[in-house]
Amino acid sequence: MVKHQPLQVYERQLCLSCLTGIYGCRWKRYQRSHDDTTKWEFLWSLILFFTFSLLLVWFYFWWEAHNDYNEFNWFLYNRSGEWSDGTVPILATTAAGFTYIAFLMILALCHIAVGQQLNLHWLHKIGVSAALLTTAIGFISVNQTWGEEWAVIPVSLQATGPFLHLGALVAVTALAWLVAGQIACTEKIRFQVVVLLLYLSVLLGLYMAPLSITSPCIMDHANLTPRPDVIGHQGAPMLAPENTILSFQRALQMNVSGLEADVAISFDGVPFLMRDRTLRRTTDVGKVFPARQLDDASSFNWTDLHSLNAGQWFLKDDPFWTVQSMAQREVMLVGNQGVCSLEQLLRLASLHNQTVVFSLRRPPHRHPCYHSWINDTLEVIRLSGIPQHLVMWTPDWDRGQVRQVAPGLQQTSVEKLPPQVLHQQGISSLLLRYSQASPYDIREFSRSNVSVTLYTVNEPWLFSVLWCSGVSSVSSEAPNILRKVPYPIWLMSPDEYCLIWVAADLISFTVVIGIFVFQKWRLSGMHSYNPEQIMLSAAVRRSSRDVNIMKEKLIFSEVSNGVGSAEDLYMENGFDYYNNEGISH
Repeated sequence: MVKHQPLQVYERQLCLSCLTGIYGCRWKRYQRSHDDTTKWEFLWSLILFFTFSLLLVWFYFWWEAHNDYNEFNWFLYNRSGEWSDGTVPILATTAAGFTYIAFLMILALCHIAVGQQLNLHWLHKIGVSAALLTTAIGFISVNQTWGEEWAVIPVSLQATGPFLHLGALVAVTALAWLVAGQIACTEKIRFQVVVLLLYLSVLLGLYMAPLSITSPCIMDHANLTPRPDVIGHQGAPMLAPENTILSFQRALQMNVSGLEADVAISFDGVPFLMRDRTLRRTTDVGKVFPARQLDDASSFNWTDLHSLNAGQWFLKDDPFWTVQSMAQREVMLVGNQGVCSLEQLLRLASLHNQTVVFSLRRPPHRHPCYHSWINDTLEVIRLSGIPQHLVMWTPDWDRGQVRQVAPGLQQTSVEKLPPQVLHQQGISSLLLRYSQASPYDIREFSRSNVSVTLYTVNEPWLFSVLWCSGVSSVSSEAPNILRKVPYPIWLMSPDEYCLIWVAADLISFTVVIGIFVFQKWRLSGMHSYNPEQIMLSAAVRRSSRDVNIMKEKLIFSEVSNGVGSAEDLYMENGFDYYNNEGISH
């Protein structure tokens, strides 16, 4: 029989050699052991699994945080003073680490499937330890410096929860092959019961998981609200430098319903658009006024601000990786942008009958406009000629006085307050971060006639979730992307979701039962026709080392009698399917 099947034998030997060689650097046949995995190596297997799970969460976090990459880079700039895309090294190392650990996990599962002893090489142990340590440091760093971003996970699960559940169900169902094989290979009743109960508990938990999955996109199609309005946050900063006239013009070309900006006040009382405290990042102040590049932006008068270039930095830093796709004429136009005043923005919005919302930053204490900043801004609104109902007023300072001077402004709060309190203060709209309002909050505010605008929404999945939640408008740095979302990415009725859930559970259960039955039949048959197994079954209550000695004596005695090589007998007699626990008990 061995002579008729040499190719299959050597193919199997090669496969096993690769498994043990890559995982434990044991390339020679005699170095592979069928002894039980030691407690130390079992501990390392648990560490490997924990590292894989941690990296999986870390990878998922950064995948979904793509919506806020620009916010993260801006945060790093404020800490370091230098602009760079800090997400690139994080994503590169995360992808490399996750791929490496996932590969080791697959190798470990393959070892278990073929009955090989787990013996992770010390180089891999160093790699696993490094991956675990760096990931843990990453979690701690994000928690301390960017802790609010963790809120993206529960929000993203509203979009991905049903699909992650199906993926986990497929993975755990596939593991039935491994679990069934381990149970069939051992005669330890306690081991069989523990493994079976553990597996069935996980499987049952997955079967019932949809009871805890909630998503606003699981709804009747007839209840879907109209598409939310999109407000261009800082214009269209992916297409032109933020807070410039060109950026707002590009946003208007994307059919936005409003424009949003960050407003500061110059030393001579002119409100202008600037997100940062200084002018270093978005202007050439270091070239024009090198001694003042670290000064507060409000310490410059309007004449000095008007002389600065606010476009060259965009071409140099390329914050959204879009410059390379621009035509030469567009590049020249971008490079000639200047600092924009609030009055210019208001006139542009009035011309197109668009809403304007802005965050107003109070100047420093010794600034000439420290006490008059509200009145100075209201005066600019009045002189611009924009209808008051198109302006969303967000500063909480002196709201009573503001209502007297400009009663037509849309009073907007940036703090989530109960609807009753908002009505008492004459506030009709809210401007909140997308993680601050749940679908329930949005529905409650809508019933109370309080419109809600959520920022900053750049990803189609987030836009779809908020659309299904019933939000009235969103503020986005990517109106060019959201315009391509005419309908939620996915939407299904509760009945449709229930049907998918039940069908997936039934298919999984059927497959699991079939795998257990097949594995039991396959391995029990091999037990019946393995002569060595029959001889060694007499070694009741012997140690695994004693049984190994018996194996070696039997194999080499057969070789001396001319039956065949030890390698062939090793393969033919089925040692690759059984560990010593299954032989000695």
